[in-house]
Amino acid sequence: MPKIASVSTYTPPYTLQQSNIEELTKELFQDKIPKLERLLPVFDNAEIDTRNLCVPAEWYRHEHSFEERNRLYIDLAVNYSVEVIERCVANSAFLDQPISTEDIDALIFVSSTGISTPSIDARVMNILPFSDRVVRIPIWGLGCAGGAAGISRAYDYCKAHPTAKVLVVCIELCSLTFQKNDYSKNNLIGTALFADGAACALVCGDDVALPQNRRMPHILGSASKWMPQSEDVMGWNVKNSGFYVIFSKSIPSIISTWLGPFIHEFLEEHGLRPEQIEQFVAHPGGKKVLQAYEDALQLTEHHTAISRNILKQHGNMSSPTVLYVLEQYLLKKHTSNTYGLLVALGPGFSGEAVLLEWRE
Repeated sequence: MPKIASVSTYTPPYTLQQSNIEELTKELFQDKIPKLERLLPVFDNAEIDTRNLCVPAEWYRHEHSFEERNRLYIDLAVNYSVEVIERCVANSAFLDQPISTEDIDALIFVSSTGISTPSIDARVMNILPFSDRVVRIPIWGLGCAGGAAGISRAYDYCKAHPTAKVLVVCIELCSLTFQKNDYSKNNLIGTALFADGAACALVCGDDVALPQNRRMPHILGSASKWMPQSEDVMGWNVKNSGFYVIFSKSIPSIISTWLGPFIHEFLEEHGLRPEQIEQFVAHPGGKKVLQAYEDALQLTEHHTAISRNILKQHGNMSSPTVLYVLEQYLLKKHTSNTYGLLVALGPGFSGEAVLLEWRE
């Protein structure tokens, strides 16, 4: 069974306290959003302490065109991709010896916060020494579900090619999508939640020998689920000045009623019960989303503790966030033959689930 051999993350350079972001929001939206003071508690209610951004706070006080934002997205996405790839293939916490990027067979690049053709992976391959035969699989538009979907597609590739080594790179620069002249509640909520981040995972097929003595998560299977006629639940509304966030207040209730049956059915297909899942690697979309996970799957706060901590320290970074959670699970010692579930939800409306088993 394909296994996740290494994970790395990168923290963008500008760290802001949630209180600092709240003050900046008050400065930018004062007298522009009706009853702003009544809406500002969304910052405290998010239960986020710090977030990391790719640009300094001063950047948000000025106007920026879509062209400028996207050019900055491309430059930084390339830089951050190079950083997390180099960290992942040489991560001594998980690998006894580094793996050369020349030995990578496929590169899956996941993002939804900027546009680039050729895609970012092609630009990265001109910097790092990848083989010119590497398979490129760029994935765009899955938002928060993208990290889990990237792991699922790497699993599919390794099932078809048991000798393959696949990198999954997730880069999101949510802060570059901030709209200074959008006075909607959706924009305010997004400003209270989203941050920037980068992560990379190495997934290897059955026939890849890894000289290491530690338990790692093997992938037993994956599943996708889509909700018809749900385009207005979350996503982007693309306008002349860039991306405008779409949020439905029904997201927690949708998770509570829709996610449970999906996950229960998925586990039944593998002969498992929910109570057998010991590691719950959940994308922390927000406090209410984590609570909805717990309600839908009869979990305790123990199961979502790592996800809550990542949310508290980093905010919602969209697709990379679940890999930040996964990295923390990989750093912990686990008993052999224990099960985990990696889950994320995103635009579509859709869900992605990956079943894991820790093995030597």
